[in-house]
Amino acid sequence: MSDALFTDLYELTMADAYLAEGMEGTAVFELFFRRLPPDRNFAIAAGLDGCLDFLEHLRFEEEDVAWLRRLGRFSDRLLDALAGFRFHGDVWAMPEGTPVFPNEPLLQVVAPILEAQLVETALLARVHVETLIASKAARIVHAARGRMVVDFGARRAHGFDAAFALARSSWLVGAAGTSLVAAGRRWGIPIFGTMAHSYVQAHDTEREAFERFARIHPGTTILVDTWDTLEGVRKVVSILEADPDLRIDAIRLDSGDLAELAIESRRILDEAGLGHVRIFASSDLDEWAIEALLERGAPIDGFGVGTRMATSLDAPSIDVVYKLVEYDGVGRAKLSTTKVLHPGRKQVFREEADGVYVGDTLARHDERCPGTPLLRQVMKDGRRLEAGREPLEACRARALDAIARLPPALRGLEPAGTPYPVRPTRALVEDLDRIRAARH
Repeated sequence: MSDALFTDLYELTMADAYLAEGMEGTAVFELFFRRLPPDRNFAIAAGLDGCLDFLEHLRFEEEDVAWLRRLGRFSDRLLDALAGFRFHGDVWAMPEGTPVFPNEPLLQVVAPILEAQLVETALLARVHVETLIASKAARIVHAARGRMVVDFGARRAHGFDAAFALARSSWLVGAAGTSLVAAGRRWGIPIFGTMAHSYVQAHDTEREAFERFARIHPGTTILVDTWDTLEGVRKVVSILEADPDLRIDAIRLDSGDLAELAIESRRILDEAGLGHVRIFASSDLDEWAIEALLERGAPIDGFGVGTRMATSLDAPSIDVVYKLVEYDGVGRAKLSTTKVLHPGRKQVFREEADGVYVGDTLARHDERCPGTPLLRQVMKDGRRLEAGREPLEACRARALDAIARLPPALRGLEPAGTPYPVRPTRALVEDLDRIRAARH
């Protein structure tokens, strides 16, 4: 089975109807979200690379078409079209790592309506999970105040694809790396990890486990809380005092009162002249837990973050949508009272003053407004352009720079008193008013 069948049934039923009606005009769909989750002041655009890869290689295999035929639900006209299907459209997008706000297109698809319709589900799925995790991870990295954050969440992510998305999206916004080896192989993300409790349990004594592991892996991190955390720290001290040539670079705390244990562990290490041995902490951490630890003065040098980042536990979804805004050269709108949609292709312009972003303008795609245009073309005629081939390192650099340019209140963990301003142009408002008037 190919990825082409990763689509909701109604995409296929609509495609069948488009063909029956002879609707072959160019459509413009925009992918955006209407509101931010509670406590979020911004999101980070992510997932574009996977979307472009999907579009560029999208094919219905012979077996896919045969299976659809056996369902007896679709016309031969549609099945024949799927057998030769290729995506021939253009894509405009926010570059990965760009802070984005409600109603701003992260992705814009310009293609024959059948092609643009069929890819909706896959594009939403890819953008949603990576944007969600990047946005959560950015908060966690900010809360760590420059200390190392490592993704430990693969085992709690919602499946293989989500685990890859977690590693990639967290590194995009400043995490130091991931425990997931496959992500290191795929993208060159630094990988981290040493031992689990099972290694200690498998030995007759804790000291034996620590010493043997340190000899096999010089400069390692020792997990000290299998039985008694502070006794574990003292054993590390004893081992290093007995053999000054042995290298242990860090200890890891994974349970208990992490602040209190970190303070006492630091005292034990420093009194032994082991100030170079760092303290790494894990165990149900997120931005709020990390902030609380640092407010208590916990001398922790790095954090391993798993479940709460992998699942974005406090806000497990963003209401991303994929909406038709133009067909056959005519702007299309949605007029429901709580889900207004401005018609037509758009561009977003971002202004800044003294190195700080001050507001965005949502405009027609052919308008020129003050500021930097954010949507750029990344695919033409179904093939990536150079703008769509950015290395992940370049996206990461963009994200770190852009996050630093956000107003300080937006970077904080609490809701900002005043949301970041995103203003539609007069022309965009007038376009919507004309459609409203025509409906009455």
